[in-house]
Amino acid sequence: MLQSKHSEAFLAVAETGSFEQAALRLNITASAVTLRLQTLEKKLGHVLIVRERPCRPTLAGQSLLHYLQHSKLLEHNFLQNLTGQTANAFYQVNIATNADSLATWLLPLLKDLLIEEKIVIHFQVDDQSQTHHLLEAGLVNACVTTESEAMKGCVAEYLGEMHYRFVATPDFIQRWFGQGVTRNALRAAPALIFNEKDDLHTQSIQKNFGLNPSQYPHYFIPSSTAFFDAITMGLGYGWLPDYQSKDLLAAGKLIELSTELSIDLALYWHHWNQQSVQLQKLTAVVLQHAKDHMC
Repeated sequence: MLQSKHSEAFLAVAETGSFEQAALRLNITASAVTLRLQTLEKKLGHVLIVRERPCRPTLAGQSLLHYLQHSKLLEHNFLQNLTGQTANAFYQVNIATNADSLATWLLPLLKDLLIEEKIVIHFQVDDQSQTHHLLEAGLVNACVTTESEAMKGCVAEYLGEMHYRFVATPDFIQRWFGQGVTRNALRAAPALIFNEKDDLHTQSIQKNFGLNPSQYPHYFIPSSTAFFDAITMGLGYGWLPDYQSKDLLAAGKLIELSTELSIDLALYWHHWNQQSVQLQKLTAVVLQHAKDHMC
């Protein structure tokens, strides 16, 4: 029922969000992509793609997308383990991580190993409380997450803690927090939040001041580097990891608003029990040196 050319057409549209881009990927016409997708939808009895700009999978399409991505990853891993490498001599690993880890300690930590062992990584970025779901769905080989419990068939190993400080620029503090960090001041001052999944910010403000995001102005900035830039240019206040903030704090360019509002985020490395040699080496490096890179 799932003929490869029909599934490939669906996968291309779902991943690129466009029939035209899918056609370029598959080296066929957009009308051929449409015909293959319609044939698959007719066979399965479900509409799989919402025809918007960009296109997006329906609920049934999301199930099929996860199935096909999982199957693709399993096939890729099987062929790599069988032959020892991909056609271009690089070994591919799929890892899910939170954005802050990727922007700060994770990539520098792995750099030398990736070069020496010819490993390429396809990163998937999500909130640290959600990345383990990608491992559970079979879409990645390993993940960085705040989840401490390993699911069946996997191992969870403690990495260390990322220390987050509640910071803003001196000018911002003078303008918005002249009387201290109070509930009324927080209702008026613009906050910086990574995205709608950013529990690090929203739960802390809710717990300590009884405010939810609808009660104070805020930016959504879903990029660790842009988030850092937004704080240092004085757009708002927020939490930054020590890896990004310690030098600016020492120089007086950022100020910690309250030490009591600092957050220690425990992170864990999850991976399947059965690992390739390359992933074993990668795991060993992560576990050996992660604590040294977390501040």
